[in-house]
Amino acid sequence: MKAPLLSICIATYNRASKIGETLNSIVNQLTDDVELLVVDGASTDNTEYVVRKYAQKESRIRYVRLPAKGGVDQDYDKAIELAHGEFCWLFTDDDLLKAGAVTAVKNAISKGYGLVVVNAEVLDINMIDVIEHARISIKENKVYTVDQTENLFVDTMAYLSFIGAVVIRRSIWLSNERVKYFGTEFIHIGVIFQKPLPEPALIIAEPYISIRYGNAQWKPRHFDIWMFKWPMLVWSFDHISDQAKHCIVWKEPWRRLINLVLQRGRGVYTVHHYHNYFSAIHSSRLWKISAWAISLLPIRILAFFLYYYGRLIKANSLLIYDLNTKRKG
Repeated sequence: MKAPLLSICIATYNRASKIGETLNSIVNQLTDDVELLVVDGASTDNTEYVVRKYAQKESRIRYVRLPAKGGVDQDYDKAIELAHGEFCWLFTDDDLLKAGAVTAVKNAISKGYGLVVVNAEVLDINMIDVIEHARISIKENKVYTVDQTENLFVDTMAYLSFIGAVVIRRSIWLSNERVKYFGTEFIHIGVIFQKPLPEPALIIAEPYISIRYGNAQWKPRHFDIWMFKWPMLVWSFDHISDQAKHCIVWKEPWRRLINLVLQRGRGVYTVHHYHNYFSAIHSSRLWKISAWAISLLPIRILAFFLYYYGRLIKANSLLIYDLNTKRKG
């Protein structure tokens, strides 16, 4: 049997209540050259039952249950290892594909791109109201040659915190370093940007993905991820200029007190975080007193501040922190 052109790879964990809706949005778009692979990190809910029902009806759906929860990075890497397709779409387990998405991606990868970034709209948690019509504001598809890695980095990095946008040639993924990015929460970023891609990349301007905003599983790790793991990863690429990295995130964003205020307002920065991360660091006494005081501020009052601050900056910097909380956990 001929290998498929495209494998839609979903790594999942405890998504029984949402993954059926995701599969519904994909199954009618499957063709003979497209497979759907679901890798389950040992879910403890009814995820296996839900997915197996679909797999029994559709031969192009494969379900693999891992013996233990490996984490988002390991599970997506395992999914690509198990995939049969020439290209892999690292899709998420609670978002939706819009009609025509698979056809658009197939058309794109047939033109020799090693990486395709699929644009997305953002909806509320019930997938009814549109919060943002397109995460990347471009009117037509955009191509990046192999010598435009830094341009690709600046234009897409904030959005690519959302893994569901990534379609990559499987051979590129498997030939790059992956294990060093286990535990970062963003293995795909490491694979894509650790060195210049060997083939051109494309952004599909049309938002073919509907992101379910506010359905995060990793709130307990939110502060560690966005204040430490994310910036450390962004700043780890030696071939990317500091100027480009500054366009994405400060090297140590936690040093800016406004970021601590934002994190406190979301309820993810507490006095416990202060003692864990900051009580022993070398910093001015004033900064440390301020950081401690912020950890004690009333969250309800800060919620009003965040609302108006979000409106002032069009909510963009507030959205980015949550948009890749897809298959978190």
